[in-house]
Amino acid sequence: MTRFKTALTLVAAAGLALGSVTAQARDFRLGLITPPAHIWTQAATDFAQELRDQSHGQHRVSVFPSQQLGNEAQMVQQLQTGALDMAFLTIAEISNRVPDFGALYAPYLVEDIDQAAALLQSDAASRLLDQLPGSVGVVGIGYGMAGMRQVLSRTAVEGPGDLKGKKLRITPFEPIRDFYTALGSAPTPLPLPGVYDALANGQVDAIDMDFDSILVLKFYERANHLLLSNHMMFPMVGVVSGRVWRELGNDDKALIQGLMKAQLDKVIEQFRQQERDQEQQLRDLNIQIVEADRATFADAIQRWEATWSSKAKALDGLRRAAQDIKGS
Repeated sequence: MTRFKTALTLVAAAGLALGSVTAQARDFRLGLITPPAHIWTQAATDFAQELRDQSHGQHRVSVFPSQQLGNEAQMVQQLQTGALDMAFLTIAEISNRVPDFGALYAPYLVEDIDQAAALLQSDAASRLLDQLPGSVGVVGIGYGMAGMRQVLSRTAVEGPGDLKGKKLRITPFEPIRDFYTALGSAPTPLPLPGVYDALANGQVDAIDMDFDSILVLKFYERANHLLLSNHMMFPMVGVVSGRVWRELGNDDKALIQGLMKAQLDKVIEQFRQQERDQEQQLRDLNIQIVEADRATFADAIQRWEATWSSKAKALDGLRRAAQDIKGS
């Protein structure tokens, strides 16, 4: 009888152990706004494959590109409730909720893609992520980015003055809206998948965009005047729902954090490596290119600073970090 009870106890213990392993297995969902061909989406897909491989099939990630789960504001709400597990988000939506992140969009905070990459991987930028659990309900894993921002227009643009009164497509967030408002433009929020048609039918006159998207999504077919300005970097952040994070064991947290951070770092490096080649590709096309610099945008920068220097307390620290990078 004692042996029988012992056997039952061992079977029950084994069942509990097996059950606990099964309970830890997860089918995650990761949302983002970029189309399947975009570097961010490719990185998300690679992360999903690596997590499946490294967890020996225990964890799976389904990737939903092109706003299949809603726009970024809707995805943040889903992350907060735990209905969505993970996302790659532009800092745009985060800055709408945590103004300090708007400092990353300060005009000419950095001069080029190399400085942008270094700043996003600095301690000053990493400290901003500490605000996300309490302010947004998500855990920030790390930064990615797109290329430096340029202006692509349907009609000739010789400088910022020619953007006055133009309907200019932006990602919907305050820092970039305030920048183009200061220029006298009419900033027009528009989802990325709708930009090509919006240029074709005249819904917008110009767009704020990076080299990669201009080339991959062929926006140059509908707008052939490029104001080469490098006026702003465009960060992205990889996040996990705070509710989901609390349910994970330490080993799973470490695995997810390590694999996602590695992919985000690859995104930064890929944009850094390809920026100059893509600029040359655009120069080789039959489009008009006019170059601009910080001095060209001086008035708009001054007005932007007047608003954001008090709104984003992190701005001074990021400026100092950027200056250190420039001087190194």
